[in-house]
Amino acid sequence: MKKKKLANIVMVVVIVAMVCSGVLAALHFRKQGGNELGSEFQTGSIPNDAILLSEEPENLCKITIVCDTILSNQEKLDPAKIAYVPADGVILRETVVEFNEGETVFDVLQRVCTACDIQLEYSWTPIYDSYYIEGINHLYEFDCGNQSGWMYKVNGEFPNYGCSSYEVQHGDEIVWCYTCEGLGTDVGAKME
Repeated sequence: MKKKKLANIVMVVVIVAMVCSGVLAALHFRKQGGNELGSEFQTGSIPNDAILLSEEPENLCKITIVCDTILSNQEKLDPAKIAYVPADGVILRETVVEFNEGETVFDVLQRVCTACDIQLEYSWTPIYDSYYIEGINHLYEFDCGNQSGWMYKVNGEFPNYGCSSYEVQHGDEIVWCYTCEGLGTDVGAKME
């Protein structure tokens, strides 16, 4: 019985030591030059917060890219990614984007990331017949916990289909947000 108690105490001490060493390593990493919030973050300048293709645009939408949930989940964040998280969690402030009829949320995201020099990685997912957003601004799925990744909403609602299947309408407000836990509940998605 004493051996079992001793083994349990040793196990607890080992787990606490592992957690503490991980936290200390992350704090040490963050204190090193250039490895603090936002140190590698930059967005190209956007005149008048707008990306327009023509002088008299007919179809306009707004897009924002945020990862503010990471700010309250930094202990889960891969230490190598901290430099890509803006101090305020905003990768792209609300920006007006012109689009052509028939273009999708994916098209708008791709356009704004190209114009603003924001890193974007995606892959085609045949089963969903849509592009899957793997990473924006070097922040990828699972970088901040096993339920983390990118989601999008349009006019406050999270569509239940891929971003390259959602056709943008004039006046739409698109938000790309990084979820850390609850499979999107932390950014306002409802559990189905």
